[in-house]
Amino acid sequence: MTDKDADRITGYHAHVYFDAGTREAARAIREAVEARFPVVMGRWHEKTVGPHPCWSYQIAFAPEIFAEILPWLALNRRGLTVFVHPESGDDLADHRDHAIWLGPSETLDLSIFG
Repeated sequence: MTDKDADRITGYHAHVYFDAGTREAARAIREAVEARFPVVMGRWHEKTVGPHPCWSYQIAFAPEIFAEILPWLALNRRGLTVFVHPESGDDLADHRDHAIWLGPSETLDLSIFG
């Protein structure tokens, strides 16, 4: 097995999963993240999108803030599941092999990656 260089990671995505009953908790997390961190917020999806089995929105962030934002999300996720993955250029591996789950994990639809 060959070690992979972490310098391949150009960024991270955190996907906050929610449903109709947890919409307000998700909104509160979104507002707090936007106010606290230099991130790019993705669209609010009240339907499943891509490989994600739940309603969600994406938080895109640079590797430089990983050590700050991940612990914050872990402690402030309000009971919601947050799926985090790197952006290394290999979408399938990033979602399947390099994933970090805060809260219970979900089953992703990886068939979209071919």
